[in-house]
Amino acid sequence: MAAAKLKFPGISDELSEILDAKMDEAPARRRAREAFKDIQLNIDHILLKATCDGLKTEERATFLAVLQSYEVNSRGVEIFCKSWLPETSQPKGLVCYCHGTARKLASSGYGVFAMDYPGFGLSAGLHGYIPSFDRLVDDVIEHYSKVKEYPEFRTLPSFLFGQSLGGAVALKVHLKQPNAWSGAILVAPMCKIADDMVPPFLVKQILIGIANILPKHKLVPQKDLAEAAFRDLKNRELAKYNVIVYKDKPRLRTALELLKTTEGIEHENIIVLDIYWIEKTSYLPDKVSLPLLILHGENDTVTDPSVSKALYEKASSKDKKCILYKDAFHSLLEGEPDDMIIRVFADIISWLDDHSRSSTDS
Repeated sequence: MAAAKLKFPGISDELSEILDAKMDEAPARRRAREAFKDIQLNIDHILLKATCDGLKTEERATFLAVLQSYEVNSRGVEIFCKSWLPETSQPKGLVCYCHGTARKLASSGYGVFAMDYPGFGLSAGLHGYIPSFDRLVDDVIEHYSKVKEYPEFRTLPSFLFGQSLGGAVALKVHLKQPNAWSGAILVAPMCKIADDMVPPFLVKQILIGIANILPKHKLVPQKDLAEAAFRDLKNRELAKYNVIVYKDKPRLRTALELLKTTEGIEHENIIVLDIYWIEKTSYLPDKVSLPLLILHGENDTVTDPSVSKALYEKASSKDKKCILYKDAFHSLLEGEPDDMIIRVFADIISWLDDHSRSSTDS
């Protein structure tokens, strides 16, 4: 029986064929998402059940001001973008997602903007491939700089929101634009990949050598992320409904870029070597200076909560807060029991409300 039929009993043969197709390139991912969208939006998850009356959703952005839903950036990459806006009122502020769950914040009065990174989701590019983390950050800066320049948004406070990988992206965006943002929310940020998720030293050195020859190959060993990230068993089962998420072994260059980035965030003056680059990082925790909210599960085994705590302690921000949630795993907004998800969202909205008011007052 086809793999999709085993995962989703009762789906049609046509849909099964779409879902079982290779999704290395964007057209296959877009086809799968469109075909599966109605099923996905009707799953029994609190973020999809939450009341969102008065919420206007736009899948927008332009392709050279002609085509809807996609834009081509300065590197010629077609980027999928999405925004959520309150329908009857001016947004309290802008929340620009580097990765995470967006919809509920818009129902609380915020203008929320999201993009899929090149190679992820519906954006163009080889699935799950990050040839340069620095270039990915530049793509994010380019897109959100345009959003913030819309006349109706120029005077609003703007916040970065990053979950997991997006936490590392958000930090690097801030460090490249130290005075451009009103604050940042980091949810289980990938400031360090947990030791249990990193290959042993000798294996890592071998993989570095292979990556110089076969950067796109999927050879990096990886544990079951759903099991490690989702504490609630029902929500863990629902993770399979995200049919276009990258679920394979990490590609070699992607894995090395993530290790390079997180080691640079965690340590001062670390020198990372391979044939492609020799870099003395300038991305140091004490250079983080904007208002900061860090949220992390104490039992997270994917990204290290102790490093989030160290980031909080070392950040030069005068306005900073760190909340560690007892017993919680990595996916605070998708994989926890409903009461924990509600609590985390309440903490986020409370912080945003406080900082939107203070930004407007100042």
